[in-house]
Amino acid sequence: MRRAALPAILSSLLLAGCTTGDLGRPRPNFFSDQLVPGMGDWAARFRGEASSWFHLTDDEQQLRARAWQFVMPTHERSSFERQLSSLAHARLLPAQAQAGSVSDYHRALVSGAFASQVSRYNRLAEDAGADRALLGPFRANAIRVVNADRARLRTLGASALVSAEAHDPAQERVIENEGLILWVCERLGFRLASYRYALDNLVVEMPSREAVRAERAIMALEAEVGLACKLPLIGVFGGEGARQPDRPVVYKG
Repeated sequence: MRRAALPAILSSLLLAGCTTGDLGRPRPNFFSDQLVPGMGDWAARFRGEASSWFHLTDDEQQLRARAWQFVMPTHERSSFERQLSSLAHARLLPAQAQAGSVSDYHRALVSGAFASQVSRYNRLAEDAGADRALLGPFRANAIRVVNADRARLRTLGASALVSAEAHDPAQERVIENEGLILWVCERLGFRLASYRYALDNLVVEMPSREAVRAERAIMALEAEVGLACKLPLIGVFGGEGARQPDRPVVYKG
């Protein structure tokens, strides 16, 4: 009960009075566009995280919108995990607050009311395919943001006309942007692990020829993640790019 109390309270604040827009995000209004971002910025600063007061560029706004699909749990039945993820996306909670069991997707998949095992395999293939379709636009968006950040930092270091007050928020915005890209890549690795866990357990429980289609969809997504998460990032977190997908990350089942 205590585990769900705080996210439930904060989620009610986050979504109060908001209708649902695309990809499940709150539809744009004063609460979701101004009040929630302000609360999230305050919470991030309180935790010691980078939080810039600069206005977001169009590409930065779009990057945050596209990230929503990847940081949220895939299955709509994962209600508690969705609460945590929506709060983390709004920066009201740190990204580390997200639940991290790869068995959650499989559990939601088998608990649903499907006509047969074929429907479950189809859902798995469709979810992996939907992620793959969104990755190309996300990668292009992320590249534009990274290139703009490079120009931002070059001008910051070369121009005597930039006020001293702009230095910290400029650097904080670069950290915010790169951190978001890395977070998405971490979540994509988690999704791949969740899909493979679900597929293997479905095959053990309900073998079907449809497993081949699901396996191909997961493999195609994995290849796309490899492209999306090998971006030439600036490296503000000490590395030269996003986590390389060929380096395995072990998630708990």
